[in-house]
Amino acid sequence: MRKEPLGIILTSDLAAKARGRAFPQQDFQKYLSSGCGWVPANLAIDAFGSIVTPNPFGSVGDLRLMPDVSSIATVTLNDAGEQTTMVLADIHTPSGEPWENDPRTFLKNAVHDLESATGLSVVSSFEHEFMLRDDDGSPVNTPFSLESFLEEEELGGLLVAALQDAGLEPEMWLPEFGRNQFEVTIRPAPALVAADRAIYLREITRHVASLLGKRITFSPIIEENGGGNGVHVHLSLQDGEGRFVTYDSSRPGKLSEVAGSFAAGILEHAEAIQAIAASAPISYERLAPNRWSAGGVFLGENNREALLRICPLFDTPGANHQKQYNLEYRAADATANPWLVLGCLIRAGLDGIRRGLPAPNIVHGETGELSEGERDSLGIRSIPTTLEEALDAFTESETVRGWFSRDFADTFTAVKRAEIARVAGLDAAQKYDSYATTY
Repeated sequence: MRKEPLGIILTSDLAAKARGRAFPQQDFQKYLSSGCGWVPANLAIDAFGSIVTPNPFGSVGDLRLMPDVSSIATVTLNDAGEQTTMVLADIHTPSGEPWENDPRTFLKNAVHDLESATGLSVVSSFEHEFMLRDDDGSPVNTPFSLESFLEEEELGGLLVAALQDAGLEPEMWLPEFGRNQFEVTIRPAPALVAADRAIYLREITRHVASLLGKRITFSPIIEENGGGNGVHVHLSLQDGEGRFVTYDSSRPGKLSEVAGSFAAGILEHAEAIQAIAASAPISYERLAPNRWSAGGVFLGENNREALLRICPLFDTPGANHQKQYNLEYRAADATANPWLVLGCLIRAGLDGIRRGLPAPNIVHGETGELSEGERDSLGIRSIPTTLEEALDAFTESETVRGWFSRDFADTFTAVKRAEIARVAGLDAAQKYDSYATTY
C-alpha cells in the first residue's frame, strides 16, 4: 500500500501542545498561500486533549491557520529517509486579520512594540531538560559523565542530527543532574525564531526517542521528591544596528541601564507571569528553594536559585562580552507555550523600560540561609507555591491581564482551573504519570 508524504500546518496552544492539520505534501505550496481551517474553541483544549467548557467560544466561529514560510522545517520519519514537512502558522480571522487570541501573534506584537518604543530587539534561546522514562535496570546516568554519553550515544547523535536537519542549530547535548535526565540547547536567535525552535525541539525530541523505542518526558517533575525538568529562557537586548546592549562594564553586575530596567520589569510582574511560565499544578513542586530551579523572585549573579540570573562571563580567547552577556529566566517549564512565555517576558521588560525602573538589587551568594529580614532587605520575594496562587496573581494584575484580550484571559484561566480540578482526585503516582505521558 502506498503511503503519501504529508505536510503539517501547526500552532501551539495554551497547554503548549503542537496541534494542526495535515495535507498531501504535493499540495504544500497551495496550503502555504491559502492556509487551512481552524476553530476558536481549539484554544480551550487542555493538556489532556479535552475542550474545556464553558469557554468564551462554544461551537461558534471559524478561523484560518496561515503558515509563516520562515518557519518551515522537516523531520525524518524512518530509516528509509521519508520526511514530513512542518510549518508554524499565525491564526487569522476569516477576513484575514490576525486573531486577537493567537499565541504566536501575541509574541509578534510584543516584539513589534518593544522595537517601536525603544529601537531594541530580543535575542533568545531556550534550554530544555527531559528525562528517559524507561527503567530497564541499566545503571542510572551520572551527571556529565562519559558513561552517560556513551550509554545514550545513539539517542544523542540522532537527536542532534534531526535538529540540524530541521534548521534548529543545536549547540549541546548533555546528561544532567536528575535521574536519567538530559539537556539539549540550541543557538540564540531573534525572539520569534527562538520560540518557534522551542516548539519544534520538543516534538522532534519525542519523535527521535520514539524511533528508538524510548519514552521521554519534559514533565516538570515525574516522581515525588524527584528531579525536575525546566526550560531556561536566555535573553539579550540588541539595538537597531545589531549591537548587544545588555552589557556595561561600568555598572553593578555589568548590567546596562536599559537592561536593568528590563530586568526590573520582569521581576515586578513575576508572580502574575508565573501561571503562563509554569502552567501545570505539578510545576510548583519543582519551583522551590534548594532545587536549583527558582527559589525566589530576585536577580542573582551566577545563582541558580534566582528567578532571573546574570549568566557568567569568561575571558576565553576571542571572547566578546557584549555578545556573551545575557539574562536567564529560570522559572519556566515545558507546560508553558514558548510564544506566550517569551512574549510575557518582553512585555514585562518593556514596561520596566517605559517606566524607567531602576535596576534590581543583584543578590550574591547563597540565599537559603537568609533570615526573613535579610530577604526583605534584598527585595527577595517568594514564588507562588501553587498554580492556583499563580492564577490569582494573573487575574489580579491589571497590567499582565491587560496584555491579553478578555477572551484569551478567560480561556486561559478556565483551561488551567479545569486542569487543577481534573488531577485533584488522582493519587500522587497517577498525577505524575499523567503529566509524564502528556509531556
